[in-house]
Formats: sequence, C-alpha cells, structure tokens
Amino acid sequence: MESRYAQIYLDYNATTPCDSRVAESMWPYFTEHFGNASSSHHPYGWLAKDALEEATGVIAAALGVQARELVFTSGSTESINSVLKGVFRKSGAERNHIITSKAEHKAVLDVCAYLETQGAKVTYLDVTPKGLIDMEQLEQTISENTLIVAVMLANNETGVIQELDQIAALCKTCGSLLFSDATQALGKIGLGNFFDLVDFACFSGHKLYGPKGIGLTYISEERKDVLDPFIHGGGQQSGWRGGTYNTPAIVGLAKAVRLAVDQQVEEGKRLGELRDQLEHGLLGIEETVINGSHVNRLPNTLNISFKYVDGEALLRALSTHMAVSNGSACNSASVNPSHVLKAMGLATDLAFSSLRFSLGRYTTPQDVEKVIDLVIREVSGQRASNILWERRSR
Repeated sequence: MESRYAQIYLDYNATTPCDSRVAESMWPYFTEHFGNASSSHHPYGWLAKDALEEATGVIAAALGVQARELVFTSGSTESINSVLKGVFRKSGAERNHIITSKAEHKAVLDVCAYLETQGAKVTYLDVTPKGLIDMEQLEQTISENTLIVAVMLANNETGVIQELDQIAALCKTCGSLLFSDATQALGKIGLGNFFDLVDFACFSGHKLYGPKGIGLTYISEERKDVLDPFIHGGGQQSGWRGGTYNTPAIVGLAKAVRLAVDQQVEEGKRLGELRDQLEHGLLGIEETVINGSHVNRLPNTLNISFKYVDGEALLRALSTHMAVSNGSACNSASVNPSHVLKAMGLATDLAFSSLRFSLGRYTTPQDVEKVIDLVIREVSGQRASNILWERRSR
C-alpha cells in the first residue's frame, strides 16, 4: 500500500527504519524461541540464553570491546541517566563537579540540571561557531574535583564530531571520568580508538536500522567500581540491570550493529557524496548558511539556515513532500530555537530558519535532486512575500 505521507525521508538522525534483515533475525524469538533467558531448567530458556550470549559476542567483536563491558538498556536516554546519576551517587561527597557542553543532547542537559538539585556543581562549556567545545575553557575549569566530563562524540543536530583525544587527555590528567554519547556515530564513522579514550558510552538501536526500545551502555572494565547498578532486581546482566531480557531486541541490535560496522566505510563514502550534493545544491540559494564544521562532521548530516525565511512555515510546506526536521526529535515540543545552534552563536532568527537534513541507507541521488528543487521553490516563494527580503542590503 502506498503511503500518503512524505515520500522522501531525510530524518535518519531522528530514527531509522528497521532493516528487513534485522526484523527477520528477531522474529523467531517472538514465536518459537520465546523463552526467558533466565529460565535455566528447560530448553526454552537455554535457547534464549544462547541467543543472548551469541548476540553480545557479535556486538563486542564488532566494537572491539569485551562482552562483559556491555549492558543492554532501553536506549541512550536510559544509559545517560544511569551513568551520570549512578556515578554521582557512588561518589557521594568525594567529588561533585560535572562538566558538559551547552550543545549536548537534552538527555544529558536535563540530567545535569537534576543533579544540580542534588548537590552537583555543573559547568556547561561554550562551543565555538563550528560546534566544537571550547578547549581553553575546559582546561580552565577541569580540576581534581571534577567527577565526570560528558561530551557527545557526534552532535545529533549538526553532525559535528568532537576531538575526544584532547578531552580524554585532560580527563586523565585530573583523574576525571569521561562519558560520551556516541548514539549518532555508530555505523556512520569509524570509531577507531574511541573505547580507549572513554570510560562510558551509549548507543541506541533505532539510530542504526535496529528496533526501538533497545540500547547499549559501554562500561570500561576498569571503571565498574565507580558506578551504581542501573536497576536492582533479579541479578540479570551481572547485577547491572535487573529485569527480563528483551531477547528479540537484543538479537536485532546485534544484527544491526554487525551490518552497520561492516558497511560503514562504503556507506559513509556514499552518504558523504550525497550530503555534498545536497549542500552544493542548497548553497545555490542566496543568503544561505551551513551550521557546523565543514571538516569534523558526520557524512550524512547537513544543518542549514535560510535567511529571511520562517523556518516553521518552511518545514510545514516541505512536509507534504519530505520528512526533515528543525532539530532534535527529543526536543520537538519546544517553541524555542535550537539550543545547539544558539550555543554556537547563531542569531535567533537564523536558528529559527534552520533545517536539519539527515540522509541514510535508503537515500538516493534522485531523492537529493528532488529535495533541492523543492527547497529552492519553497524558499523563493516565502521570500517573495517577505518585505525584509525586498529591502535587504545588496
């Protein structure tokens, strides 16, 4: 059946469709292999446990970490809450300083705001116009009282990739922990020595063509003593997170991770070329600005502002033809401009007139050309009735 909704999907940073190969791998664990992996006295439980162990091993091998360093969660938001709150609780009054950036995902910012009510002292770092954290400010604020630094690897709105090696070096000097939200990075860029730099990290299945409701926390083997358990009850996952294993979702996550890592180099190149094609076409529109670094950026992400345009009206007009966004899906209810773009120093009117295009596995060059034509038409139409556009200085 043909969908009556947007025919071109360019909001892959919000969520991805579940790959048919992933869904196929999950199905048996909804039906004939439905057992509880904690049921140790019959074959139904044994089969489920075997599937869990195999899936965990696949993910660990794909990421280059140890299986015992992985904890399954419902997604990155749970992981962020569990790590930041768990580390703070375990530390007690010993260390109470947390550092993050003003451009972090709201899940991090909201948790930090909550921890401030519990006695934490939080420093919110500025970011440069390119979206990179202010390293000089980090050097000035990090100290031996800094418990943890939380900086995302790749920004969900701009695609900007942080220089974690420098951040990790400063953390090591002060004995501070480093937590990185790598949700947007997995499958889009090579992670290299990422797990050598961080103490904790998180990922979500639905960002890489896996199922929703499943995520992953990386906990370095050396840091297990500084973190409280996520959920008590039942002793599952070595006591880190009690509760019945979501076997189908874990199996699906393993398949999605394996596919994403195996295809990353080729797919990253393809998406980079499509992103550049889209960027080149849209930059042909007068008074258009790219938001974020042109070098340290995810290959699939383009954040762009159109001066003299009402971004909300533009988004509504485009929504009949394509799915794009004006920022994070987790902040869609806000009537304020993107906090990420504001942190980068964008004027309010430019932040309001920005769109995020995020490309993915099923994006084609033909899709990109159609999007360019549609955006050019809609921007021109809006500006034609905008008196400020007529009176702009030339």
